[in-house]
Amino acid sequence: MATSLAPTLRRTLAQRSPTQCRTLLHNGPSQWQRSFQTQVTQSKIPNFGFAFDIDGVLVRSSTPISGASKALSYLQRESIPFVLLTNGGGKSEAERVRDLQEKLDVEITTDMFMQSHTPFAELREYHDKTVLVVGGDYDKCQKVAQGYGFKNVVTPGDIYTAHPDIWPFAKPFSSVYSTFAKPLPRQINPDTPAESLKIDAIFVYNDPRDWGLDAHLILDLMLSSHGILGTLSPKNGDKNLPNNGYLQDSQPALYYSNPDLWWASSYHLNRLGQGGFQAAFAGLWNEVTGGAKLTSTTIGKPTQATYEYAETLLRGRRKRLWGQVGLNDPLREVFMVGDNPESDIRGANEYRSPHGSVWTSILVKTGVWREGKEPSYKPDIIRENVLEAVEWAVEDARRRGSA
Repeated sequence: MATSLAPTLRRTLAQRSPTQCRTLLHNGPSQWQRSFQTQVTQSKIPNFGFAFDIDGVLVRSSTPISGASKALSYLQRESIPFVLLTNGGGKSEAERVRDLQEKLDVEITTDMFMQSHTPFAELREYHDKTVLVVGGDYDKCQKVAQGYGFKNVVTPGDIYTAHPDIWPFAKPFSSVYSTFAKPLPRQINPDTPAESLKIDAIFVYNDPRDWGLDAHLILDLMLSSHGILGTLSPKNGDKNLPNNGYLQDSQPALYYSNPDLWWASSYHLNRLGQGGFQAAFAGLWNEVTGGAKLTSTTIGKPTQATYEYAETLLRGRRKRLWGQVGLNDPLREVFMVGDNPESDIRGANEYRSPHGSVWTSILVKTGVWREGKEPSYKPDIIRENVLEAVEWAVEDARRRGSA
């Protein structure tokens, strides 16, 4: 640090009169520090940052990708801010961060990490309602939702254990459900709706494991009256009503945490993700209702809201790294490094920052996308892996004066 400060210190002295220099000496080191530390910090603050996908960029299944640790360690040494932006989930942010730290041997904190379902925490209007949380292993997503502030969280496993006849083909999974199932706040009793289980919102937090049970419960609720499980709305199929009567009877809102059709696992071929379940359910709904419109909300990459949330995290990270010094200068550019053209690259290309920053998309070859196939959404640049992506981006930003 002393070597890098020396030229700036000399310039600071040269710009002051002898009287000013004597005053600085008289007032002691603290004023010296304030005098030139500000100039140094302002001149070195990078006006760019990074957002990284995780699966297929930093790790593949549970195995770190070559160069990932080196790339992140370099950015940390240089105090170049970055955030991790993944469509994965199913665990708490704290658990996922601990797991990544062990794999990558890089310090990561929850304030620089965003999963696809992280923004669900902001839906406070449902915190005191009863919600159905779908997907993930065992009751992990239920616990994540409770950590976000949702007080009454029900899982398909809870419902099946209390009412096993709701989906007879789930019997092979019954021993698994029984290990984590919790009592329902109310039983299914359609004869007395006021006392029956009512679901106010459905959240697909992570890729469903038991597609049959999960799809049937969601379908039941979207066809119900006021979200009361076990009922059927009398408005369904009424051609005198909008949408032929479907979704006209206060059914619960349906939220998906991401639209990814594919993801890169340890298997050599890509595997279906949550987007696969979403497409399957849409087809089921279309068949059952004769083509009625299905209303749902999808977040995660490539949506505008998710990238906005990620930029907020990145700007907060930049502020914590550099304090207040020089932060009147905007964050000019963000490099999005991803492996999936339809989520990572599309999201970066289409995002419009409310702060005016420019997002540059970098596609790497270590995940979903395979060389030889034209990307469905064209990246600004293609590199072999995350390390090459970071090296190119830092060099390009500094060449253009972004630091």
